[in-house]
Amino acid sequence: MRHRLEYFPVWLMASVMRWLPRPIARGIGIGIGLLVYAVHARLRQVALRNLDLAFPRKSRKEKKTIVRGVFVGLGRQLAEFCLFPRYTLENLPRIAVYEGFHNFAEAQALGKGVIFLTAHFSGWEISSFAHSLYGHPMNIVARPLDNPYIEEFSERYRTMHGNKMLSKQDYARGLLKLLKNGEVVGILMDTNMTPPQGMFVDFFGIPACTATGVARVAQHTGAAVVPGFCIWDKQLGKYKICMEPAVKLVSTGDDEADAITNTTAFNKVIESYATRFPDQWLWVHRRWKTRPAGEKSLY
Repeated sequence: MRHRLEYFPVWLMASVMRWLPRPIARGIGIGIGLLVYAVHARLRQVALRNLDLAFPRKSRKEKKTIVRGVFVGLGRQLAEFCLFPRYTLENLPRIAVYEGFHNFAEAQALGKGVIFLTAHFSGWEISSFAHSLYGHPMNIVARPLDNPYIEEFSERYRTMHGNKMLSKQDYARGLLKLLKNGEVVGILMDTNMTPPQGMFVDFFGIPACTATGVARVAQHTGAAVVPGFCIWDKQLGKYKICMEPAVKLVSTGDDEADAITNTTAFNKVIESYATRFPDQWLWVHRRWKTRPAGEKSLY
């Protein structure tokens, strides 16, 4: 019963916003984001602490502005998510456009599968959805949501145009098979992990427990690892799906060392985008929660 009660306001909001003019829906979404920013002190504190760690030279005022921008972006994406059923090939270019699509096309042409190295930037839900609507569906690795009704609702929206969900529970078994078949997999690689799934590699110069599975699978299959991030472009008034050249993987024959080296390279790519677009990364996540043995909590 509790899960159903939690689901009802989500369903109601999505149902109402789906039929509103897009500017009004977006305004409501941003308003919701700012409301959460105002009332959720713990998330603000986590974000400010992360910014203290990543950008010690920025002023407190700058950091607060960045945190506010994060919540604005979350609210904007919430509205866009509710509008997914209205996206078509005709109106999609007014919402999201590619930058660097040739990097994906070249990687896919190799025929060994593509891993999208992505992270929680501004429009992460929009990028995978738009990519599928543009004719390039992918397999999305995600942890199931705690509420089964909201999980079913989210999956229905995410998979409208051919995307498929790959639960983290099926990660090891399913990922290798997909890539050997030359398919595309999207993986959010910017979340805190725990050993043994994660190893400590630098992120903003601080050891962060990071999943090494992407590096290991890419080494094993020869799949291309293409960084892809969805960024809000204020001047354009739309999202840009930015695709970088495939990361050049190190292969020395020492699998453990190579996994660390390549995972470090992945973190560097994510770090570079978080530095360029600091108000668009999810600073409210406790990225450095897991610490090496004997080290005190950073939170």
